[in-house]
This record gives sequence, C-alpha cells and structure tokens, in this order.
Amino acid sequence: MKNWVLIGIFLLVSGRIIAQTEGKKDSLRTEKLPAVALDSTVLAQADSLKNVKKKWMPVPKTATRLALIPGAGQLYNRDYWKAPIVYLAFGGGLYTYYLNTIKYHDFLDAYKSFYIMDKNDPKYGQKKPELASADAKVKVKVRNLLNTSSEEIDATESQIIRQKNYWRRNRGFAIIVTGLIYTLSIIEANVAAHLKTFDLSEDLSLNVSPKLNQPSMTTPTPGVRLVFNLK
Repeated sequence: MKNWVLIGIFLLVSGRIIAQTEGKKDSLRTEKLPAVALDSTVLAQADSLKNVKKKWMPVPKTATRLALIPGAGQLYNRDYWKAPIVYLAFGGGLYTYYLNTIKYHDFLDAYKSFYIMDKNDPKYGQKKPELASADAKVKVKVRNLLNTSSEEIDATESQIIRQKNYWRRNRGFAIIVTGLIYTLSIIEANVAAHLKTFDLSEDLSLNVSPKLNQPSMTTPTPGVRLVFNLK
C-alpha cells in the first residue's frame, strides 16, 4: 500500500512539472512585444526635413556675366525691382547721346555751308566769298528727336561754332555717363550676388538694435545697442 502511495505522489508531481514547462513554452510563443508609439513631434520633424528645400544662392560669377546684358544680372539675382531702374538709367543715357548727336550734326552741316566743300573745286576748303563777312548768316535746320520735322533759324558762323561745340561736348559727356551706368550695373549685380551668400539669420556675432534707456542718462534717450554673441 505504501508503494502505491509513493507512486501516486511521484506521478502527481511529474504532471505538474510537465504542465508548468508546457505553459512557459506557450507563454513564450504567444508573448508579443509592446508597440512603441512614436512621438508626433518626431514624425513632424522627419516630414519637415523631407520637404525642406535648399535655399537658393546666386553665383557671383554668373551674375557678372549676365550683367553684360543690362538688367539681366539683376533679374538673375531676383532683384526684380532693380531691373527697371537699370533700364531707365541706361535708356536715358542712350536717349541723351542720340539727341545731342542730332543737334551736333545740324550745326555741323550749317558750319560746312560757310565753306566750299566740292573737292573738285580748286578753292576747296575756303570760305565762300558771299559769306566772308562776320555778320553773314545762314539757315540752320534744327531737327527734333524723331527727325519728323525741323525748325529753321538764322545764325552767324560764330554762333554756329559755339552751338556745334556745345552739342559735341554734351554728346561726349553722354557717352561717359552711359558707360558709367553700364559699369555700375555690372558691379552692382556682382556685389548683390555676394551679399546674398552672407549669413543674414538672427544667430549673428553682432546684432544692432534700438535702445531708449542709456546708462548715463536719467531720461529715456534714443540710442543704438550693439550686442556681441560670443560662441
């Protein structure tokens, strides 16, 4: 009888051990890892990094080359408001040059009318006898800008010479001014392209801001504050 009791106890303990082992195996098989929820800010930052576009920076050399065509360098730098200024300044210089050229040639032709201009004539280059006096006058046809009409005036040789020299000087001055405008437009395009490559963010080494309260003033006094950012 005693032997049967021992055998029963042994079988009961063995059954429990086997059941516990199988339970552990089943729990290991069915156990799932907890799901980790990603932070919404992390996801938003990841999406924003995907959509960030690289800031456009002009190339100074390209801007300078394009500026050889008036206004093209400013358009390349995306300074669209500067292009009309360049066109007006450059066009004004050309307009002044053309107008002075017309006036100069009008008085130059009138001046030539005092002299014999026929190369076959033996007196070529000499003053005409009927216009030899200082008070002699000729008709001067002064044209308008569009060369559609002209106004005739009477003028002596000395008056014509003064007008001829006047319009010739103005024409030369117009050429110089137009050349300066053209050169400045090229320089401006190059400098503007360089400036656009500088760091203009708030994280600068030096910040300039207005300040009302001054250390040595008892009353509010407008001033400027310089803030140095030492990194």
